[in-house]
Amino acid sequence: MKDGKPIVLIGFMATGKSTVGRILASDYGLEFVDLDEVVVSSAGMTIPDIFRIEGEESFRKRERAALLATLGRANTVIATGGGAACHLGNLDSMLAAGSVVALGVSAEEAIRRTGGDSGRPMLDGQGDRLTKARQLLEMREPYYKQAHVRIETDGKMPADIAFAVGTALGLRRDIHKEAAKNNEKES
Repeated sequence: MKDGKPIVLIGFMATGKSTVGRILASDYGLEFVDLDEVVVSSAGMTIPDIFRIEGEESFRKRERAALLATLGRANTVIATGGGAACHLGNLDSMLAAGSVVALGVSAEEAIRRTGGDSGRPMLDGQGDRLTKARQLLEMREPYYKQAHVRIETDGKMPADIAFAVGTALGLRRDIHKEAAKNNEKES
């Protein structure tokens, strides 16, 4: 990254933000921050427990505090939760701080990827999971559409998605790092 500003990955649940973010950070020599992990660490409980014990509003306040604390970090890839861009002016903060990339997924693919009891409070225990996913995605899509870049993920491998993000943002891989990786493969 020329300017060192963070790359913020947004999008619906199960788009691969955390997986792609880790690969992207590794491939381009950047730091990786999973916003959900920061919230869980600071709260000392899981996200489903935060929702159950404190409610969504408390979770969103914790999420915003974690986001604001990480947006100022240079050379960082930040993977957000599926609803982070849709609450408390978070998207405006993200857009002002760095490059925002939306990872897109169909509701059907999101349900397939999450499986049965997904541990996702906005989806589990909501009756027909596919109908709920479609409703949530429709509600959140206007926020995701405001990203600087959008990459669709259905039918794609995480490494290919990370490469597409890097290409779309004009990132350059460290030539020495790539040479070292290639040497390791040959050994």
